[in-house]
Amino acid sequence: MEFNDSLSIGMDDFSSNEDMEIPEVLPMMAVRDVVVFNYMIIPLFVGRPGSVEAVNEALGSNKLLMLVTQKDATKDNPGEDDLYKVGMVCMVMRTLKLPDGRLKVLVQAMSKARIESFEQTDPFYQVSVEVIEDQDAQEVTVEVEAMMRTVREQTEKILSLRGILSADLMMIINNIEDPGRLADLVGSNLRLKIVESQKILEETDPLARLTLVNELLAKELEVTTVQAKIQNDAKEEMSKSQREYFLREQIHALQKELGDTDDYTQEIDELAAKLKKVKMPKTIRKEAKKQLNRMAMMHPDSSEATIIRTYIDWFLDIPWKKGTKDLLDLKRAKKILDEDHYGLEKVKERILEYLAVRKLNKFTKGPILCFVGPPGVGKTSLGQSVARAMGRKFYRLSLGGMRDEAEIRGHRRTYIGAMPGRIVQGLKTTGANNPVFMMDEVDKIGADYRGDPSSALLEVLDPEQNFEFSDHYMNLPIDLSKVMFITTANMSDTIPRPLLDRMEVIRLSGYTLEEKIVIARKYLLPRQFKENGIKSRLARMSDETINYIVTHYTYEAGLRNLEREIGKICRKIARKVAEGGKGPYSVSKRNIDRYLGPPKTIPESELEKLEQPGLVTGLAWTEVGGEILQIEVNIMPGKGKLILTGQLGSVMKESAQAALTYCRSRSTEIGVEEEYFDKIDLHIHVPAGAIPKDGPSAGITMATALYSAFTQKTVMSQLAMTGEVTLRGRVLPIGGLKEKALAALRAGIDKVIIPAQNKKDLVEIPKDIRNKMRFFPVSDMDEVVKIAFRKPGKKKGQVKTKQK
Repeated sequence: MEFNDSLSIGMDDFSSNEDMEIPEVLPMMAVRDVVVFNYMIIPLFVGRPGSVEAVNEALGSNKLLMLVTQKDATKDNPGEDDLYKVGMVCMVMRTLKLPDGRLKVLVQAMSKARIESFEQTDPFYQVSVEVIEDQDAQEVTVEVEAMMRTVREQTEKILSLRGILSADLMMIINNIEDPGRLADLVGSNLRLKIVESQKILEETDPLARLTLVNELLAKELEVTTVQAKIQNDAKEEMSKSQREYFLREQIHALQKELGDTDDYTQEIDELAAKLKKVKMPKTIRKEAKKQLNRMAMMHPDSSEATIIRTYIDWFLDIPWKKGTKDLLDLKRAKKILDEDHYGLEKVKERILEYLAVRKLNKFTKGPILCFVGPPGVGKTSLGQSVARAMGRKFYRLSLGGMRDEAEIRGHRRTYIGAMPGRIVQGLKTTGANNPVFMMDEVDKIGADYRGDPSSALLEVLDPEQNFEFSDHYMNLPIDLSKVMFITTANMSDTIPRPLLDRMEVIRLSGYTLEEKIVIARKYLLPRQFKENGIKSRLARMSDETINYIVTHYTYEAGLRNLEREIGKICRKIARKVAEGGKGPYSVSKRNIDRYLGPPKTIPESELEKLEQPGLVTGLAWTEVGGEILQIEVNIMPGKGKLILTGQLGSVMKESAQAALTYCRSRSTEIGVEEEYFDKIDLHIHVPAGAIPKDGPSAGITMATALYSAFTQKTVMSQLAMTGEVTLRGRVLPIGGLKEKALAALRAGIDKVIIPAQNKKDLVEIPKDIRNKMRFFPVSDMDEVVKIAFRKPGKKKGQVKTKQK
């Protein structure tokens, strides 16, 4: 019987581990320097007496043997604490007794198992085991498929660099569709430490196991790549350098005698001349000269000379003292801002304030603003308008999904392919030291083992630190104090607190229906006419038609979908014109379905508004604007249970408990006995159950719905409310009042109950909206009950909305 002496690892479609019953007690053998994975076939040399006895015991019964890896490979007689508890139940397939008394054994892994207890330790180990089943593999999504492809490609690269790439092995790897099996096979073929291999083995989630293998592959690929490069460079340099050294020295000597200079010397002279022309601080110039002198002393074909050459180029490209002149004409700036954006008065006012201060104090530091608002309200385009109004260069940087700190700070020059971070690259691209830097999606920065970009931004966005920003590649202080940083976010909750503290937050709410009509008429229609190559006279669209598009084909706080629908109309008109049509083409409510199809949404104002006991309308804030929220309560005979449905978060569940406690404390006013609550079950439901919901602002809405259900009184359909409730019925303030008011208005609701402490926020709501609505500030639930259940027509407690 013959075996291959090398370690043989393979994946077999062997499925006996699913059919064979594994006993609770098995002989156990410790192995060194290898972790056995599932479906693995491996030859082992067995020499220790206890291990030989364990193999013989397995052969004498059911051929099953528990294999575990010992933590310290140097110990000949490992104890219980020297062994990992998770290993593999294997079947002994073949054995061969060697002349020296050892056994050569071929085993196949059957099932992963954990040692529960040691039943026998002498003359060999017998252990009680528990079979470990992998979690069921989830459906292979696009992300999982992408990760599997990455693992296959990285494995092929590593094996190729090591010179051990096997076509058979790659065929097996490429045919495996199960994430867990792929992770096991790749993990068994990597040169990993025992601790890392054991960690892979003990992971029962196939996707998590594949993710772990992917991370280890990335590290191993980097190490293998560098190792291969070192070996290749060493071979090439030893042969090439020795041969060329003498030739070049002779050439240099001849050129010196003739008075000629070579290309390398000429390049050094050109760099020195450029260095004299560039304005830069003394410390920076000193370092640049030092690097240039180092380069002049190096062999032109050496890798170090190339690195220094690139480094010196960055010294020349960075605008150390070069900037654009600010246009400080406030009237002109206001005109440009008004031309590019309708509304947004608060943002425009802040920009004009900065220009005014800059006009009076030329040395003021650049502001660090953060525009927070729903998608499509014009945050990014507003940054471009700010740059145009100030006469500055504009640079946009997307932070969404960024996980590597080097994206901000750059790589150290010791790494292959190192380069400065995006901040320094932005300065080079704009060619000015005072551009407008727009950093989009600051609320979506990630973090992993490569660092935390948000922590690196702390220095960039701090006026007290960024005048000496340190980039890892340049390794020199860079002045960012003249840069105007503008960040954008959909919500501020996910921005790290220290980072948020360094920025001036300006909130951009969604647009009203009237604002959308004006913006569509003034900006969107002309832009779409131009992009689709049609003249404005060929398409006619009234404000009534735009109103219909907004209410029946879009449901958003911003304008992206509205522009998309207008673009769809323009494309259909462009096709008619291209086919020979003369026009003009009129788009109205009657024929709009020919262009856009049937309506996509039904306006909330057109939905049936029911007035039933236990049904109350609340208001919610989301990162895409305000929403209305229907709260429904039903009472059933029962034992005092409270049922909550609608994918409610923990905060909303606590609000429901607080609302019920308030109602129970008011049992006398409600008109029920205290025992009544122990004889019923309450079911609170918030429709749109597929959408997760959370937050404290539905507290008074839930309390009112419960009160309505208990008293069988209805709440008027034209009334909505928002506010947090406490156990004693106090109404606490909420956020996003403007967005919630807009949502109520979209739904045709003109009466809103708000916390008294939010009365100050009414000035943030546009005057035309305040004039259409009634707001009722309340301090406790007793006031809410009085307003919600009184007859229409009474206006006690109403806030007059015609404010300055």
